[in-house]
Amino acid sequence: MSNCAKRTNGDIGQRICTAAEIKFYFNSFFSKGSKKSNYLHPNKNCNLSSWVSGCEPGWACSAGKGVKVDMKNSKDMPTRVVDCQSCCEGFFCPHGLTCMIPCPLGAYCPLSVLNKTTGVCDPYHYQLPAGKPNHTCGGADLWADIVSTSEIFCSAGSYCPSTIQKLPCTRGHYCRTGSTSQSGCFKLATCVPKSANQNITAYGLLIFAGLGFLLIIIYNCSDQVLSTREKRQAKTREQAVQSVRETQAREKWKSAKETAKKHAIDFQTQFSRTFSRVKSKREDTNPSAKGKKKEKGNLTKMMQEIEANPEEHDGFHVEIGDKNIKKHAPKGKQLHTQSQMFRYAYGQIEREKAMQEQNKNLTFSGVISMASDVEIRKRPTIEVAFKDLTLTLKGKNKHLLRCVTGKLSPGRVSAVMGPSGAGKTTFLSALTGKAPGCRVTGMVLVNGKAEPIQAYKKIIGFVPQDDIVHGNLTVEENLWFSASCRLSADLPKPDKILVVERVIESLGLQPVRDSLVGTVEKRGISGGQRKRVNVGLEMVMEPSLLILDEPTSGLDSSSSQLLLRALRREALEGVNICMVVHQPSYTLFRMFDDLILLAKGGLTAYHGPVKKVEEYFADIGITVPDRVNPPDYFIDILEGILKPASGVHYKQLPVRWMLHNAYPVPMDMLQSTEGLGGPAGEGSSHDGMPSEAGSETQSFAGEFWQDMKSNVEFKKDNMQHNFLSMVDLSGRTTPGILRQYKYFLGRVGKQRLREARTQAVDYLILLLAGICLGTLAKVSDETFGAVGYTYTVIAVSLLCKIAALRSFSLDKLHYWRERGSGMSSLAYFLSKDTIDHFNTLIKPIVYLSMFYFFNNPRSSIYDNYIVLVCLVYCVTGIAYILAIAFEAGPAQLWSVLLPVVLTLVATRNDGGLAGKLSDICYTKWALEAFVISNAKRYRGVWLITRCGSLLENGYDLNHWNRCLILLGLTGLASRVVAFIVLVTCQRR
Repeated sequence: MSNCAKRTNGDIGQRICTAAEIKFYFNSFFSKGSKKSNYLHPNKNCNLSSWVSGCEPGWACSAGKGVKVDMKNSKDMPTRVVDCQSCCEGFFCPHGLTCMIPCPLGAYCPLSVLNKTTGVCDPYHYQLPAGKPNHTCGGADLWADIVSTSEIFCSAGSYCPSTIQKLPCTRGHYCRTGSTSQSGCFKLATCVPKSANQNITAYGLLIFAGLGFLLIIIYNCSDQVLSTREKRQAKTREQAVQSVRETQAREKWKSAKETAKKHAIDFQTQFSRTFSRVKSKREDTNPSAKGKKKEKGNLTKMMQEIEANPEEHDGFHVEIGDKNIKKHAPKGKQLHTQSQMFRYAYGQIEREKAMQEQNKNLTFSGVISMASDVEIRKRPTIEVAFKDLTLTLKGKNKHLLRCVTGKLSPGRVSAVMGPSGAGKTTFLSALTGKAPGCRVTGMVLVNGKAEPIQAYKKIIGFVPQDDIVHGNLTVEENLWFSASCRLSADLPKPDKILVVERVIESLGLQPVRDSLVGTVEKRGISGGQRKRVNVGLEMVMEPSLLILDEPTSGLDSSSSQLLLRALRREALEGVNICMVVHQPSYTLFRMFDDLILLAKGGLTAYHGPVKKVEEYFADIGITVPDRVNPPDYFIDILEGILKPASGVHYKQLPVRWMLHNAYPVPMDMLQSTEGLGGPAGEGSSHDGMPSEAGSETQSFAGEFWQDMKSNVEFKKDNMQHNFLSMVDLSGRTTPGILRQYKYFLGRVGKQRLREARTQAVDYLILLLAGICLGTLAKVSDETFGAVGYTYTVIAVSLLCKIAALRSFSLDKLHYWRERGSGMSSLAYFLSKDTIDHFNTLIKPIVYLSMFYFFNNPRSSIYDNYIVLVCLVYCVTGIAYILAIAFEAGPAQLWSVLLPVVLTLVATRNDGGLAGKLSDICYTKWALEAFVISNAKRYRGVWLITRCGSLLENGYDLNHWNRCLILLGLTGLASRVVAFIVLVTCQRR
């Protein structure tokens, strides 16, 4: 400014452009959609009739001395046609304007010199006008975007502290294009003199080596954290067991001493009465009597020492008498350490074993009478009665179950048998209300009341046919989690440990309690042990009704008997147990109390005590041959493989059972059996055809009214189920959402630790992606790194989505089972999401550790990290929806297609449909945030380039926070939608 003022003799104020002239110049960038215009539109000073020397590029004129120029006037241009001169250095004078505009920071605007060879004014590219011999080269003529012209930009490798000074970068520094000062290089970076950028690839390689080494450690040692903890816990448990056994051995020895002491006293009393007259003499002369007295004294002294120093074990003491066992158990709050809790639990278990040895033939009443000595909590009993229970496929007139009547009583073990396709599993599903896609008619009463059985789900255990067990948890962890979430909330932790230890002991799982259950990829426990764990998940919640679907399938005879003995022990405590069994052995068959024998079509062939099944079939002419297993024989008959000697057809057996119990028989069933061999009523309680005809008439009316009643009752039940599905009639208060969230969080954390190898592979892929994209997509000053950021949005979205699919797609069966048992869906969802937040925070660091150091954008690593965190949070929520709504294959396909397609849409800004859709794409917001964070670092001479690039792509420099908020809200909304889909989806 000072140099120009001297050169123009103080006339600089009359030569600088006003607001109106500057506005006129910059409006030229929008003409015809072009950023550059060599020729401005005609104006007041430069037009066809008036073209002074100041209108030429690099020249300017004065408004005249004494003329007042309003610099803030943005409407009218002043007249400048006097004293035209070349433009001052540090200013640029556009072609078509007669004023000077100061060059921005980061520009270098010296006076030009005529190149006689080319006739061009260097370093600019304008030529002298023809016909004006006195016209010389002036100053700069144009400031535009760097794509159109880079003439006034301070070149890379140099920095320009002012617009008339240009200095080369020194060693150890780097200067990017348009720099006003030199920037210091990092210690390991390579910066020779005139470096345009620093090479920080060495930092990326060091970080890659460090992270790679860390990932190798995690890959190989991820299991050591949990295994060390499990070993320490197992050692504590073994010490507790050993301590309990030693204590009981001491107490038994103490009891034996007390018995000996008592016998010695009785003997001495009797001896003294018999020889009272010579007592003193015998005591003085008889050494044996003195020996007995001395032995008595020694015994008394020993008992006093034992009583003075009893063996206390962390708050509980066991005393074993000669006939009974008494236990002084403290309240749960007095037990604090894990060792104390294990000692308490194993003390109880050993005491129960001793009690069982004394009462080998224990019955249900015996268990109740024993409850005062052995602290057995009384469970509420559930009796389930069902009448004319029928299950029909919706839209088809096909019966899966028909006219099943009976009841399941507490304290009894019922077996459901029948040939394949008889509807055994369907019967259990209809009984528990888990029959989607079917219409259920009939009546189901719970404890004599017409209440939905789902209202008792907290005390009902259902063991599915498939072994739905978490394979990446140990046996004990699976059982402990189920007990923690499903037992009563006010039950102390020591008692919960006792329940789990009882189940482990009764199912024979002690040898494998610390072993992983195993998955398809990783070998675990055996199939039989896995089946017992599947049953144990329901036993640990102390159910009142336990329903099992083929729990003995795949087990050998000994394992089946072990399982059934455990179930019978549950039945002795009042549990109502019903299970589907396939062809049990005769020994196993005799262990059941009741039998429900189903024929094809879901019809009942027998329902009653196991002891009377052979008697009933013998009455209708079906006798089991010698050395033949009765259930196998009955199933072969119902299958139609064997034909009984009496000539009874297997299709008549359900009708005979209905007539035997005076149940109404549907007309079509009677008509279908009329032409079959054998009298229809033979062997039944209604002998003769008249009685049978009467039954037909009665069955038709009974069927009509029963159907009417059943339809009314089940319509009422369905309405109640819609409004009272959340009603709880079980009387058990399980842990709330927060406590269940805590338990779920611990379980998911353990699972992720055991899946650390998979996580390490994910991180390694992100590292490689960062290296490749950072190397291939170098930052371009013209686009502010938009190409590299576009690849980043695609890569990070794709990789993080595919990884997030594992959170829910692999656990659908487990979730459906846990949800059906009353566990909180919200706690389950929040725990998964909370653990995934670790990846939300760490994966951007992993990716940026490579991409940033290999790409080296101008934006700060903090800004890039914040954008990546919001992007990962957003795409993780979208992945939740895909994982829950679709199967694994389609979900992965959508995870790959969505980032690519949406990114292509986001880069379209043509104003059409694609342009409108891009405004609601998360990829557009992420890409805009990345570009804005980088564009903010371009100032001064970069302003026109920055504004033009942002305007062309539809970005706004002030929308950085808005883009982050939109990404966060999209992630939050996706999680809400995913949770809604989770709780509304049904098992297919």
